[in-house]
Amino acid sequence: MSRAVLVDLTKCMGCRGCQVACKQWNDLPAEVTKFFAGTGGYQNPPELSAKTFTLVEYTEIMKGENLSWVFAKRQCMHCLDPSCVSACPVGAMQRTAEGSVVSDSSKCIGCRTCLAVCPFGVPTYDTSKEVPVVRKCTYCADREGGDWFEKELNGKPMSVEEVGRFGAGLVAPICAKTCSSGALKFGDRNALLAEARSRIASEPAKYIHHIYGEREVGGTSWLYISGVPFEELGFPGNLGEKPRPLLASAAHFKVPLLDIGGGAVIAGFCWIVNRRIANEEAKANAQPHE
Repeated sequence: MSRAVLVDLTKCMGCRGCQVACKQWNDLPAEVTKFFAGTGGYQNPPELSAKTFTLVEYTEIMKGENLSWVFAKRQCMHCLDPSCVSACPVGAMQRTAEGSVVSDSSKCIGCRTCLAVCPFGVPTYDTSKEVPVVRKCTYCADREGGDWFEKELNGKPMSVEEVGRFGAGLVAPICAKTCSSGALKFGDRNALLAEARSRIASEPAKYIHHIYGEREVGGTSWLYISGVPFEELGFPGNLGEKPRPLLASAAHFKVPLLDIGGGAVIAGFCWIVNRRIANEEAKANAQPHE
């Protein structure tokens, strides 16, 4: 199964339950926020960060004299062919067999190449650590039904049936599991694409005829349908349908070049400083002593 989440923006009521659940599940610290501190208005916090892996964006839409809100949950799109994975020079970015694009902080060297190549501008740099690393939504890779959870119930070992039942319930990302309005639906990507097409076809006046994420940059694990053009909601447009391995490879190639160039500049600066020090010492030694 290719895991995916279908987001129906016409159903999202902006409750931000997904944000709260994401904070709790990933043990993310709170951020100091302020209403109307910028363009976000009631949107809080204003953007994704190392402390906020998912964010419900608030957009005011004017249709004639009518004002309405559109709420859009944003997070890592978990591309089917992620440029961040291709670009990472140390293999810290990986895509799991289930489709989660994750970052291994033990390998991350903080080069931030993934920030440069991500077409959705998702990864963020966590400078709160002694050794800064890149962080982002993990697609709840730790909920993929693996062996991470304790196989005990009320202090007793679980039966095979109980392990299967609880494991199946943990597969969905916590945000999709928490959504109470039906805006998020987790499942097989092909099945969700078919459902998205069915919803659009059954109510053509309600939805724009575009499934965002179906083909963008080769396809993503997050699929969106909306009653408002995605460009009006701030979604990146004109991304094309091809994956970004060439862009990623170019960025990967630039990293060592930048390192070499930076090293050359530092070496040149050190040479100049040492040369001046040597000249000053030579002058001092050449002066007659009383």
